[in-house]
Amino acid sequence: MEILVARQPILDRNLKVYGYELLYRSCDRSQTADGGEATLQVITNSFLSIGADKLLGGAKGFVNCPQSILTDERIDLLPTSNTVLEVLENVKPEPTVIAACRRLKDRGFLLALDDFTGQPGYDALIELADIIKVEFPALTLSARAKIRETYGKRGIRMLAEKVETRSEFLQALDMGYDYYQGYFFARPVIVKSREIRGYKARYINILREIHKPEVDRACVANLVRMEASLTHRLLRYINSAAFAIRGQISSVRTAMDRLGDDGTRKWLWLAALPQLAVDKPGELMTAAAIRARFCESIAPLAGLNDRPSDLFLMGMFSFLDAMLDRPLQELLTELYLPKDIEEALLGAAAPGNRMAMVLDLVQAYEAADWETSARLADQLQFPEQALGSLYLQSVAWADEIFSSNIAENQPLAG
Repeated sequence: MEILVARQPILDRNLKVYGYELLYRSCDRSQTADGGEATLQVITNSFLSIGADKLLGGAKGFVNCPQSILTDERIDLLPTSNTVLEVLENVKPEPTVIAACRRLKDRGFLLALDDFTGQPGYDALIELADIIKVEFPALTLSARAKIRETYGKRGIRMLAEKVETRSEFLQALDMGYDYYQGYFFARPVIVKSREIRGYKARYINILREIHKPEVDRACVANLVRMEASLTHRLLRYINSAAFAIRGQISSVRTAMDRLGDDGTRKWLWLAALPQLAVDKPGELMTAAAIRARFCESIAPLAGLNDRPSDLFLMGMFSFLDAMLDRPLQELLTELYLPKDIEEALLGAAAPGNRMAMVLDLVQAYEAADWETSARLADQLQFPEQALGSLYLQSVAWADEIFSSNIAENQPLAG
């Protein structure tokens, strides 16, 4: 699903970006939202879906806050380090509002008064404000200067907004305004992204956790337990005849301890695969499984005996962009992968990266590029003729999984 948010830059006196005002936009132009709904949508799209790092690049995010949002505790989910809460001009300085703003400021948020024109009755909010946004078109030249002089000397940073001409910018600069915003500098620019569907996002969260340098099994077990079907499949798998366990294992955490970190990673990837590719052709899942198994089977021949699991996951990750319809580079920033695997997947590996050489070899073999696969096998110092049987074994393994286990909703065995 496509998601949108618009951002308009806010510049400092050196014309460097200090922050962006984040604005509501909808894919459906006929769709409207009231102030509170629009702000919540901006928060969701900016900080949860697109991500503050990507959208803001280290700058501040200015979020419009109508009265209903200031007293909504969901605003506490925003990061205080890079969020400026804009108290809109139609917010009344009532006791509940003042108390809410004081609480937010105590939590560490910066507060800005929006569209300020010097209106009376706002002393209590002004006392809490870190920034005042002065609405230039609504004021005369002398009024702009007076407001800057009155409140700037209190230590409040002053922002000239809706600046539309070079003359207005030079006036604001000469008056000593700290920040500047308006069409003279830039109109709001829409940022687009694709949101992972809810159930896919849950599986991505699990995969993100299992690829951290230190796997927190308790955390992963809690995430798995939230997916009833995943829990059922894991327990059925660990209690299958393949493990010859005395007594039944009924705990997700115990099952993970039994599998170990590498076994858990592999099993969860295989279990997640049909969910990640549920709206994709079945051939995509099969191809991903074949490549993962093929990469893994090359490990002992390529002198990578200690990394079969990494090779398996590298092969699986190479299809991740096709499964989720997002750029691979963007997806990899959300996961924790060894540098040589990430470089291999992005085609940016340094010479001698054996993980990249295995991936290139496998892809060349899949494309029937015999010259390249023979050259890479030689560089990895193992017999090229072994590839044929390893590939056929990988195909048979994938066929068995997807023709029986998935069709019958059975657990995927690695």
